[in-house]
Parts: sequence; structure tokens; C-alpha cells
Amino acid sequence: MESIYNIKKKFSIIGNDYALHRALEKTIQVAPTDISVLVLGESGVGKEFIPKIIHQFSYRKHHSYIAVNCGAIPEGTIDSELFGHEKGSFTGATSMRKGYFEGANGGTIFLDEVGELPLTTQVRLLRILETGEFIKVGSSKIQKTNIRIVAATNLNLLESIQKGKFREDLYYRLNTVQINLPPLRFRKNDIKLLFKKFSNDFSDKYHIPSMKLTEDAIIYLEKYPWPGNIRQLKNIIEQMSVIEKKREISSEKLKEYIPENIPSLSFSHSTNNEYFFQNFSNERDFIYKILFDMKKSLNHLKNLTLELIKSNNDNKFIKKNQELMEKVFGKIIKPSNNSIKSIVKDSIFQLEDSSKPLSRYDLDYEEIEEDFSKKESYSFSLQKKEIEFIKKALKKNNGKRKKTAIELGISERTLYRKIKQYGL
Repeated sequence: MESIYNIKKKFSIIGNDYALHRALEKTIQVAPTDISVLVLGESGVGKEFIPKIIHQFSYRKHHSYIAVNCGAIPEGTIDSELFGHEKGSFTGATSMRKGYFEGANGGTIFLDEVGELPLTTQVRLLRILETGEFIKVGSSKIQKTNIRIVAATNLNLLESIQKGKFREDLYYRLNTVQINLPPLRFRKNDIKLLFKKFSNDFSDKYHIPSMKLTEDAIIYLEKYPWPGNIRQLKNIIEQMSVIEKKREISSEKLKEYIPENIPSLSFSHSTNNEYFFQNFSNERDFIYKILFDMKKSLNHLKNLTLELIKSNNDNKFIKKNQELMEKVFGKIIKPSNNSIKSIVKDSIFQLEDSSKPLSRYDLDYEEIEEDFSKKESYSFSLQKKEIEFIKKALKKNNGKRKKTAIELGISERTLYRKIKQYGL
């Protein structure tokens, strides 16, 4: 099986985002089969690469590959384009014409913007998927085709089904394997790499020096939501490559090409799949911080237990609560005349480090993970703790995100995404 590295190199795909790698991994796995694939993603994320990879690494690679933009063909002629027509079947049909499904027999056809297909065309497409049969416009003769279909859309097809604009049975036929491509706003760490790649490309194309970004320019690009995704970034870089004389680009210069304050944008067509694109690698420190806070709370609980022991200087109390104390202190307690004194002394020794700053290495994460898996009904949710943590920090810093992010130990953009995610 081809490696992701080789695929990226061969098709000039730039980026190290987890969701992007996962999409490429699924593409490689499904390529040798004949399964129908549905590619989902916003406009401009590069969905067209997926069917090319699938075709190239399938047994159909020596046959035709045809890409059809379903949204660009008028409704009145879409059936003729896809399935062909007979001479005289409609005004202007002066000769018989082969459609894409007949012309690409044995190969692969990529139906881009499949969500734009009229309902009547969807019925014909469903028949091809189920039986491989189709009928030309103006004909009654059934024809067969051996074709693999890869479809893509930037629409929310489930919403289209609810509105009666897309057939549910066709959706499930196309969606045998679903491949999701992340929007650029979820690939912040890839923006600098993409800028460098496009800048070098235009440098070669126009025979000019390539551009470089200042640190503040990189931050500005990463904060921008990129509604047009990679296509928008590429167009902006081409503009600057041609127009700008200085080859070092600052944030102030970027503001001439990218508006600093943009209207609130809605990405409703991708909300069903946004969770898939979340890359939590940048939030690891934040999760550690929450776990450290939990450990502090446990240490406070132990201290409180010690106070209770002191106030009940009685062996009967120890016998009655021995099981609890063994869980808290991790040792077997044997009552004796000096037991209270020894327990308190040993326990204080155990807890003497609790006031020191915690390091991530103070936690045994495998042990924590195992403990959580055993106790599914654990009394709190990590997500709720995270929300509570952010709320307290925002309140303490009067809503100032920069100060809040510093206190939480995460980047400002990670905090901004969390605020949007939780509606804070």
C-alpha cells in the first residue's frame, strides 16, 4: 500500500494536519476496491484530489477519468451530458451523442457538487449505481456501463434530504465510504507551509523572488477564518506576489488584502462533520492543566481526611473507616496505641509535595486512563471541567482572551475556538 508521504509528494498536497492525514489514509485504503465514495468538505478545501488518488491507485487507472461539475451544467441539459441522447430527441439534437457514463466505461467518474443534481437526474444516477444500467435521452434501449463513481459536495446532504431536494436512497448509495476534508481554519499549523509552497510556485511562474512572512503576519493568517479555504489563500498569495515590491510581508500589509474585521460567517453546511476535524494536539497542555487541578483537589481531600482522623483519636474510628483510609493513602493501616500518631506522620510525609508546582510528569496517565475506563459512572465529566475552567479564567480576567489564554497555558486561537465550541 502506498504511503501517505508518497501520496502527498506525488499530488503536491501540503500539510501535516491529523484530519488531512486520516482522509488520505482512508483514500489509499479504499482505492483498490470498487466502493462508491462520498467526499465532504467546504468549497476550496481540495476535494478534487481525492478522486484522482482513488483512480490512480485502482485497477481502473488505465481507463478514462472524467470530472463533472454538476452545478455548472444547466438543468435542461444535465441528463444529455451525463447519459447521452439520440438524434432528434430534442430541439438542437442534430446527431447522436455519447454521455459521460458511456464515454468513461471501465474508468472513474467524479461528480463534483452532486448535491446540485435535479431529482429526475438523481433517479437515473441511482439506477446506474444499483444495476450499471442507463437509458439515453430519447431512447428506449437499456445500455450497460462499468463505472466507478466518486461524488463530492459542500452541501449538508442530510438537510437537503429533509427539504426534499436530495433522495435519501441515493445518499446511502453514494455514501458507502465517506471521506471528510477539514477546512483551513482547522488547519492553522498548515497555513505557513501552504504560504511557502504557493509563494515558491508563483515565484517560478512569474520569475520573481518568493515572499516571506513576519511573525505577526503568520499570527494574523492563523486567526483569519478563511471562508474560501485554500483557494482563497492561494488567490491572495498570487495577488501579493505580482503587486508587492517588498518580499517580506507584515500583518499591516496583509490587512490590505484580507479584511481585519469581517462579518460573522456561518459554516452551516459542515456542522455535522465539524467534530471530525478537531485536532486536539494543540490542547494537550490544557488537558494536563485540568488533570493537575484534579490532583490538587484530591490532595486537599486527603488533608481533610487527616483532619478528621486527628479529631477522632480513637481506634474504633480507624477500624470503622479502614477501607476508606486505605483507598486514600494506598497503605494497610493497622490500629495500635500509637496508630493515630503514625498515620498522621506518614500521611503528612506523603502529602508534603502537594503545595509544590505540579509537572506533567507527576501524573501517571496510563493509570488515570485505566481508572477512568473502569469507572464509567465517574462523578464528573472532563468536558464540564474544561468549560468550568475556561469560565472561571475568563471571569477572573474580565473577558480578556489574551490574558486568559496565558493563564490557562494555551494559545489564544485555541481558547477562541473553545469559546465558540462551548458558546461561552
